[in-house]
Amino acid sequence: MFSVSSSFAISKHAEADFPTRWGHFRLFAFDAIFGGDRRKEEAVALVMGDIHVSPPLVRIHSQCLTGDVFGSLRCDCRQQLEMALTLIAEAGAGVLQAYELQDQGRDTVQANEDLGFKADHREFQLPAEILKSLGLKSVRLLSNNPQKVAALEAAGIKVTERVPCEVEPNAESERYLNTKKEKLGHLFNSR
Repeated sequence: MFSVSSSFAISKHAEADFPTRWGHFRLFAFDAIFGGDRRKEEAVALVMGDIHVSPPLVRIHSQCLTGDVFGSLRCDCRQQLEMALTLIAEAGAGVLQAYELQDQGRDTVQANEDLGFKADHREFQLPAEILKSLGLKSVRLLSNNPQKVAALEAAGIKVTERVPCEVEPNAESERYLNTKKEKLGHLFNSR
């Protein structure tokens, strides 16, 4: 177990080879306990190649059951997941982290606010600590979210490059993507 602070502890509890259609990864499973409310979070990291030669390509992916598993067209989650795996495979090295995110409702911001959360309720402390536990001090972050960049930098992980993670929008995802841009400040080159 890696103790991060008195209010946060992380541990790696499983590791396995993980062949995929994108290539061969090593899968690491992590648990985190947040001391104040004893909340438990789980995450996995898929690691390909030697991630210590140069800053690896990293994607911090918010798990989305409807998008990732069922292929919902209302979000870009599955497309971003597949894009990240493809780019990591092309680079020959990288990390894809997936962690659970609260269920989403109307639009991302409205659903969180209705539940009494911040507009973007995601926390990036766990992903940052996982990167540290993998021995990473700098990364190339595959993301459109400037908050992820800021969170990693604040946690002591240098983001040497923000690599855009833009997928082709469709009629069903247009509102979702506009909400991310207008209300959450996501960066899109094509919008």
